[in-house]
Amino acid sequence: MGLPRLSIRRPRLPRTRAGRRRAVQAVMLGCVLALSPATWMFAVAGDRLRTTEDVPRTDVAVVFGAGLWAGEPSPYLAHRLDAAAKLYRAGRIEVVLVTGDNSRTDYDEPDAMRTYLTRHGVPDGRVVSDYAGFDTWDSCVRAKKIFGVDHAILISQGFHIRRAVALCQAAGVDSYGIGVDAKHDATWYYGGTREIFAAGKAALDAVFEPDPRFLGPKEPGVGEALAAGR
Repeated sequence: MGLPRLSIRRPRLPRTRAGRRRAVQAVMLGCVLALSPATWMFAVAGDRLRTTEDVPRTDVAVVFGAGLWAGEPSPYLAHRLDAAAKLYRAGRIEVVLVTGDNSRTDYDEPDAMRTYLTRHGVPDGRVVSDYAGFDTWDSCVRAKKIFGVDHAILISQGFHIRRAVALCQAAGVDSYGIGVDAKHDATWYYGGTREIFAAGKAALDAVFEPDPRFLGPKEPGVGEALAAGR
């Protein structure tokens, strides 16, 4: 006894010219909707991308977490931190807000970032830690609402920086972004692909403005660090 045959129905194309026109219009509308979040990000961030040499002087730089390797910043995160340290040494910023994941006792991005920065010339008192920066939107909202940051230089890789600028702008932080160099390895291609899907969530976050996963009380760290340096 043979196996039963599986019959697969092919989708039928509309038979009328009007039906085919509507089908094409539906496909085009789907493409526009799929690309609109990315278009929004490019429009918002288009004239706000700079380098470490020409970014406007700002009190605060925000460095987003990018993973740890054996408790140390990953190469991608190290490049971000190197850019922040360079800005500090050049006198273009006063304080670095490091924002990342500390949801587990054995995983602490902000403290690893702080340690790296102090090894590279940034005084410990000029580094402020946000331990609940679980994603980009959370980091931007917390920078504004918890740490009182109104203006900032954002530092990330090129594939992520437009989304960071667009979201921080939506959260009320007037931002310029620096996209640091990165080796075009598997991580880079993964990050670029991930951004295609992350753009949709970013657009929804900007529209609906959800509270971060953890908000908590206001923290004086940035203001105190700025006051101590003046």
